Amino acid sequence: MRSEEIEVTILPDGRIEYTIKGVKGSACESVSALLEKLGQVEHSERTGEYYADDANVDVNISHS
Repeated sequence: MRSEEIEVTILPDGRIEYTIKGVKGSACESVSALLEKLGQVEHSERTGEYYADDANVDVNISHS
């Protein structure tokens, strides 16, 4: 079972920073769109999870 969460920080000057965790691929954009209705976006940065495939990944390592 995957854990999905949003980490929200309210800065002393009233600005809000948030990080979406556990949502892979472009699915996080719909969550961001909802949060961005709270105010003007000053900066946006995609994490490595955005570029990850949502499918399960199996890694096999063999040693000769």
